[in-house]
Amino acid sequence: MNITRTRLAALSALSLGGLLVMSGCASADPLGGSSGTADDDTIVVGSQDYYSNEIIAEIYAQALEEADFTVDRQFRIGQREAYLPEIEAGEIDVFPEYTGPLLQVWEPDTTARKSDDVYEALRKAVPEGLQVLDQSSATDEDSYVVTKAFAQKYGVTSIADLADVPVPLILGGNSEGEDRPNGPLGLKASYGVDVAFAPIEDGGGPLTVKALVDDQVQLAIIYTASPSMSSSDLVALEDPAGLFLASHVVPLASSDLPDDAADVIDRVNAALTPEILVELNTESVETEASAATIATAWLDSIDPEG
Repeated sequence: MNITRTRLAALSALSLGGLLVMSGCASADPLGGSSGTADDDTIVVGSQDYYSNEIIAEIYAQALEEADFTVDRQFRIGQREAYLPEIEAGEIDVFPEYTGPLLQVWEPDTTARKSDDVYEALRKAVPEGLQVLDQSSATDEDSYVVTKAFAQKYGVTSIADLADVPVPLILGGNSEGEDRPNGPLGLKASYGVDVAFAPIEDGGGPLTVKALVDDQVQLAIIYTASPSMSSSDLVALEDPAGLFLASHVVPLASSDLPDDAADVIDRVNAALTPEILVELNTESVETEASAATIATAWLDSIDPEG
């Protein structure tokens, strides 16, 4: 793995200089002169069973390794219901998460909706022994998506319009979504919309898109950073009731994580923008490159000597 310390310095310059991602010039070590105090300790980095989340986790892992930390990768664990107990039990030290959905785990009735409000509420809601590091500007929010043909046929531009659609509706998404606040119960409570549910276990990926296009489902949950959303055939519905919370990339970490390790991750997160996240996700889908390859290439791209 050819990762230079200059690259980490570039991250520092990016976070301090307006995220000048492709042309930033660095002059400071992000660890403030330290090369890591956990040489004999292993930092366990986890990820969801979702390619975008795995890429972010791999970026964290590579940056930590460059800072002389030993990293154990525990990737593709599953969805939140599977991995969160491991984090709470102290078996995972760092995990890329998303502010809104994570807040709803601990405060399902939260009224926070905007980015800063959600993040502040999350910081207060995190259980003892855990912390959230700095949130990124990068977002990967849930959204209700329909085909353009469906939207035009029934005059649908917002979730509220679904109440007037005269045909039965089926919502597609990961099986966990059936019981989450933005599943069928949330649709009913917030918009008065009744839907059936069809599990599609690919995180809003090509199987979900195919089910939409083939009219097997009429509505699907797809992340806004998904390359699928660049298609002119899909329409993300407006959410006037605020059913979906702001969802920024945020590291969920052990309270025992060394400060210099947290500093490395915060600098990486500061350099990660919404546009970059979409580019990384598109690279994964179009080239089928590994998370490690994509992470290394991105970190190389922000190295002013690379």
